[in-house]
Amino acid sequence: MLDAEICTRALGARDARFDGLFFVGITSTGVYCRPVCPARVSYPDRRRFFESPAAAESAGFRPCLRCRPELAPGRALVDAVPRLAHVAAHRIAAGALNEKSVRQFARDLGVSERHLRRALEREVGVSPLELAQTHRLLLAKRLLMDTPLSITRVAYASGFQSLRRFNSVFRERYRMNPTALRRDQSTESAGAEPSSRADEMTSPLRLTLAYREPLAWNALLGVLRRNVLPGVEVADNRGYGRTVRLGNRTGIVFVRDDARHARRHGAPSLTLDVSPSLVPALMPLLARLRHLFDLDAEPTVIDSHLSQGGLGSAVQALPGLRIPGAFDGFEVALALLVRSALEPDAALTVLQRLVTTFGEPLEAASAEGLTHIAPTPASIVEAGTAALAALGVSAAIARAIVHVAHMVLGGDLRLEPGSDVDATQRALLSIDSVTGSVATAIVGRALQWPDAFPASDRTLRRLVGVSSMRDLVARAERWRPWRSYAAMHLQLNSTVPAG
Repeated sequence: MLDAEICTRALGARDARFDGLFFVGITSTGVYCRPVCPARVSYPDRRRFFESPAAAESAGFRPCLRCRPELAPGRALVDAVPRLAHVAAHRIAAGALNEKSVRQFARDLGVSERHLRRALEREVGVSPLELAQTHRLLLAKRLLMDTPLSITRVAYASGFQSLRRFNSVFRERYRMNPTALRRDQSTESAGAEPSSRADEMTSPLRLTLAYREPLAWNALLGVLRRNVLPGVEVADNRGYGRTVRLGNRTGIVFVRDDARHARRHGAPSLTLDVSPSLVPALMPLLARLRHLFDLDAEPTVIDSHLSQGGLGSAVQALPGLRIPGAFDGFEVALALLVRSALEPDAALTVLQRLVTTFGEPLEAASAEGLTHIAPTPASIVEAGTAALAALGVSAAIARAIVHVAHMVLGGDLRLEPGSDVDATQRALLSIDSVTGSVATAIVGRALQWPDAFPASDRTLRRLVGVSSMRDLVARAERWRPWRSYAAMHLQLNSTVPAG
């Protein structure tokens, strides 16, 4: 439950650390805002506080046009919410209900439709459809204000199945027409394809991904650079780029930390350029990128906790350190398994062979060297163990990779955020040649689990100054529930004592 007194203090200070943690509805205007909104603050008796945009909109409030709630950073993954509601909310945010009914979605989660509704209404305050509608509308509002996309493309990119439905819901919820948000309203009517936007089909779409400051962007890029899948990913001083397949859509996305561009959008943000071909898949694309860059973390909370646990000098050296997640869980598992058995240069060569042999080539390679879509579980299963071994993968690791691919295809292993951590770890450890450290690394990245900790890592023991795994685990207790961040701080600051 929100504490009104704490929210009031944060609102009065416009403290950016609370951005995205709560929203305030103004009863006199019917608008809801972020706590950092530059508009004049209303009288206390005219405020209502909400934990999410969906809850505010369900209560009849519409989003502020100045602070733009759709740009607020997301809630942290370590928030104390029941697992079902947590998983469902994240998948709905990624567009899970855009092409499925609630009943089908509940079946995918292994629960009844009634149980899913009850869980979300208790924890989020709205039904699954209401939550999905909020995400669609907020994305549509963002695209209307920040991009040259036509109204028609905005409607479908936001997950609506028809332009008529989009216009109707937008007017009903926000009490205005979609065209009212366009700067040049005279040249466009709902559904039109204006000639002034004729190049929207060929030019990259530019968007932003908000985060809470600070962000150790260069450190994050460095970790990604050491673990790139060649031909699929690139990370350098300019930023991070990769090839993407979502459904039947393929393309390229490039992400950079462009402070000047981002500040114009009212919050610290990463800037991304997206291939026009990926516009219909924006909802899952944006969700996956947030996972990859750990943008829903609360760095001040994490840094404070780790500093109190004896890592103050490490945190001071890299404030806002993020843990890289995974754009695709199987892709990460494939790379980690190959790297677990080979030296770095040899692993890079073998991964390049795997990508060019079993990945799907792009129609045109990018200037950054992005040439292929990553191999899928289906392509690996079809190839088989012998084909992997012929490319330089050891027979044992090849069998493990094919086994993981089989389990992912069969639904016995879900390598995505929100999946059960213990069950995933057990499933991975049941596979021959998958060690505890590899399983932990896969879980940490694919499930974006902030407490994944490689207790068997001898380098960590040396950095902490202990001789046994038991001593390392005991020392790491004070870093819970963010032991992943602690481990990375130690690895990146190898001369910093652990306290």
